[in-house]
Amino acid sequence: MRMDQQQTSKLIAGFLGPALAAMGPALILNDTLRTALLLELPHNLGLIFIAGLLALIAGIAIVRVHNHWSNDWTVIVTIFGWLAILGGLVRMWMPQLAIPIAERLATDPTIILVAASVMTALGAFLSYKAYR
Repeated sequence: MRMDQQQTSKLIAGFLGPALAAMGPALILNDTLRTALLLELPHNLGLIFIAGLLALIAGIAIVRVHNHWSNDWTVIVTIFGWLAILGGLVRMWMPQLAIPIAERLATDPTIILVAASVMTALGAFLSYKAYR
């Protein structure tokens, strides 16, 4: 049985939306978690590599079933897939780049807080589209 594009978009948005909607507030509300991520994670290159591999696999899976460039909300799913592929490859090929970026973000968490707010809003939007 083959799903149409809208069903595929809703299925993937149903996974991405709640995950993003949960991650955003976790980063906004939990200073200890945010600090630990920024100070500890960048020094664990093996973990960054594994995170990159998982992002690459997730991105390929999304793009494999949803490489639709449209002018409606479903293009967000495609863009997310391609960004996951790109982010995964960068983490795998150049994990050492995480250290200076994280050190900069640790001194000024504003960028992380803004990104977490956008993540929360995007997660809520995708959840709404997936479950309505």
